[in-house]
Amino acid sequence: METAGKVIKCKAAVAWEAGKPLSIEEVEVAPPQAMEVRVKILYTSLCHTDVYFWEAKGQTPVFPRIFGHEAGGIIESVGEGVTDVAPGDHVLPVFTGECKECPHCKSAESNMCDLLRINTDRGVMIGDGKSRFSINGKPIYHFVGTSTFSEYTVMHVGCVAKINPEAPLDKVCILSCGISTGLGATINVAKPPKGSTVAIFGLGAVGLAAAEGARIAGASRIIGVDLNPSRFEEARKFGCTEFVNPKDHNKPVQQVCTC
Repeated sequence: METAGKVIKCKAAVAWEAGKPLSIEEVEVAPPQAMEVRVKILYTSLCHTDVYFWEAKGQTPVFPRIFGHEAGGIIESVGEGVTDVAPGDHVLPVFTGECKECPHCKSAESNMCDLLRINTDRGVMIGDGKSRFSINGKPIYHFVGTSTFSEYTVMHVGCVAKINPEAPLDKVCILSCGISTGLGATINVAKPPKGSTVAIFGLGAVGLAAAEGARIAGASRIIGVDLNPSRFEEARKFGCTEFVNPKDHNKPVQQVCTC
């Protein structure tokens, strides 16, 4: 592409201070370095994790910063050594990346990569300890290696997953966090036996994905627990067989679910 190897100027939602409204700014996005890719973000969604670290209550504040980690985009250019993806490929960001070489990456029981495991305090790239974002020469820090609240972002190649270009990016973008989190929590962590009873607390995106995971695993009862009964009908589509609203009971919800 014409922009390969050049600094790109684009719009980004910048958090200058904890808890203060994001500001749409023109940022400069440097070219990707070795084992990095620059991605044109077409769709991004808001996850509560972004809000949590934007509020910076009890965490190390790293500002100014570009948040965002649940998105879909297209590879604009690649750095030296990148062979897994190429310009034009459709990708999803992955904040728990994989180097594919460390013991964790080679294990079927863990995805906590020694190199690319999530680090919320790090606001720079692993390769050289520098940010790829700047405004008038002032660095703007990254968030969990993704920073998708920008029209262009730079990520380690191990933090992107190539997907089928036929997949609609405005729909599959939530696979990069919410859906994979809920589905993986059920299938890979809880591992409910076929015919078991599973309770899902909270029927938002992550909860619905967890319910779908329980359905795939073969659970016979999938109990959806939520304070908002308007979510129940939609949750049936994801496998929930019955529902509990804690407001309707005067005893602990775990006692209700065991009935």
